[in-house]
Amino acid sequence: MATVTKKELIDQIAMATGEKRVVVKKIVQGFLDNIILELGRGNRLEFRDFGVFEVRQRRGRMAQNPKTLSPVPVPAKRTIKFKVGRLMKEAIGGDSPLPSQSSDDD
Repeated sequence: MATVTKKELIDQIAMATGEKRVVVKKIVQGFLDNIILELGRGNRLEFRDFGVFEVRQRRGRMAQNPKTLSPVPVPAKRTIKFKVGRLMKEAIGGDSPLPSQSSDDD
């Protein structure tokens, strides 16, 4: 499985649309900045068939330092939850295992 960087994604979009790389980069960065801004405000972002980003509040809890085994308080914090949309679920195979994880019954 390969890693695709933002730069590579921008290059792919620029090539597919015929737009200049600089224009695509500005649009993609603006899109990402606005996602961060809206999630920072506590808003839910819904992209039909792609997925939903939402802010969740995680409760504080007691954890354990693995080295000293002493209890350590972990404060409450906000975190981001992403729920996969229909088209993405279909693209990655839904609930079935990925091809590299399937077993052959030959």
